[in-house]
Amino acid sequence: MKKDDCIFCKLANGQIPTNTIYEDEDFRVFLDAAPATKGHCLIVPKEHFDGLWELDDSVGAKVFPLAKKMMKLLKDKLGWEGFNVVQNNGEIAGQTIFHFHTHLIPRYKGDGQNFNMASKQCKDGELEGILNEILS
Repeated sequence: MKKDDCIFCKLANGQIPTNTIYEDEDFRVFLDAAPATKGHCLIVPKEHFDGLWELDDSVGAKVFPLAKKMMKLLKDKLGWEGFNVVQNNGEIAGQTIFHFHTHLIPRYKGDGQNFNMASKQCKDGELEGILNEILS
């Protein structure tokens, strides 16, 4: 399924030009128009899924093998020193386009980016309480 009003459906299916580095029957991988670093690209399925929670399992099973393939290409061509694979779901988590996509972000010394999470200390019994909430 494709959505007529979805910009990523149009980009993934070639209705709007992109700087494509890879394409197959399920995905288009193209350079992000507002990159975090040199070589930042997006893996975008040609079918529409709002987020990971809707992603078809057969399509989802292909995302990480494709990410690995693209990481190798970008390592060979751009020589990154580290790599972030980012997939946001929901506005509060940073998703701005509600079409499942995965960011591939090559990292370089001094690139000015910081994707580190702030860890929090849990109080005694807090993890057990969360576990019980999930499993009940």
